[in-house]
Amino acid sequence: MDKLLITGGKRLSGDIAISGAKNAALPILCAGLLTADTLHLSNVPNLKDVATMLSLLRQMGMRTEQDDDRLALSGRSIDKLEAPYEMVKTMRASILVLGPLVARFGEARVSLPGGCAIGSRPVDQHIRGLRAMGAEITIEGGYIHARAKKLRGARIVTDMITVTGTENLLMAATLAEGQTVLENAAREPEVTDLANLLVAMGAKIDGIGTDRLVVQGVDQLHGAAHTVIADRIETGTFLCAVAAVGGDVTLKNTRTDILDVALDKLREAGVILTSGDDWIRVQMAARPKAVSFRTTEYPGFPTDMQAQFMALNCIAEGGSRVTETIFENRFMHVQEMNRLGAAIGIEGHTAIISGVDKLVGAPVMATDLRASASLVIAALAAEGETLIDRIYHLDRGYDRMEQKLSAVGADIRRVR
Repeated sequence: MDKLLITGGKRLSGDIAISGAKNAALPILCAGLLTADTLHLSNVPNLKDVATMLSLLRQMGMRTEQDDDRLALSGRSIDKLEAPYEMVKTMRASILVLGPLVARFGEARVSLPGGCAIGSRPVDQHIRGLRAMGAEITIEGGYIHARAKKLRGARIVTDMITVTGTENLLMAATLAEGQTVLENAAREPEVTDLANLLVAMGAKIDGIGTDRLVVQGVDQLHGAAHTVIADRIETGTFLCAVAAVGGDVTLKNTRTDILDVALDKLREAGVILTSGDDWIRVQMAARPKAVSFRTTEYPGFPTDMQAQFMALNCIAEGGSRVTETIFENRFMHVQEMNRLGAAIGIEGHTAIISGVDKLVGAPVMATDLRASASLVIAALAAEGETLIDRIYHLDRGYDRMEQKLSAVGADIRRVR
């Protein structure tokens, strides 16, 4: 099993190219199930989760051609309407094949998903929405089995804001009969990116970027070309790394308009940021100041950046409070950070952090995707060597992280 060995204390300097967004690419790949025509995608990240999704789609009959970050998908030969447990147990995003399969083929059998153990994230919102659109759904033996001769438009109000739920129901609604209204829809940039692709494929969607999506169903969708948006979480992770260890790094192929809250918090921490349309320069020469925040749905502070900012707060000047409102188990990295010398206590859904003068390297274990990234940041700032185990979590969502960090001066390497 691969591990990362990091010797901390190295300032970072140079350029890093940001990859396409994992959380945009995965639903976009599933959108290929909605048409027999070919989708031409670019800026597709080289990630374990993307590879897993492509394997699942190929098993269903999807034809794929890949050249670096370019990918062509053809759904003309789909002949298996099942996502088996063996294929999807490591990735919750597998649920995103459910809506497209039922909408286009009238049936789907999808295993209940797995993935990071950061919370329950139930799929009941997906099921309730599809039932409202006329699907008959049973759950048996760990599988969701859905049938519908033809989905019908409906007004769907979800009990909670759910990104994958919004994406699943949005894709299903594009081929449903009549009008579908999705109330309390997720507004994340990745949802908007999917909606823009669907429109390019011939879907009729109003309210893109808002919490109310109105979809007029069409008989069929066609092929399209689309570029996956930049990964705002990868961008934020590298920004936090420079803020923690100091340096001068320019992030390229990224966007500032979808990271506003995190950028504001970095400025509050003392980071100097300058930017253009597709780049951000981050400069840090002093010890960061502690910043408190509360995670919430977009456009609020992203839960996927909570652990990385906590790593920054560990070595910051002053104390901070971090409240997690999205996932109930998303403080599993705290115990590992404390092994490096951090001073973090937990009270319910709030972490109370007292900044320390220094962290000291030690063996630690990654517990989920973003926890992995936070441990990398903490290790870069620590004295001595840190060995991070179970980095397969990191490979699910970060495209060659150790190579990108090495190129700007970090002492980081993969070991077996």
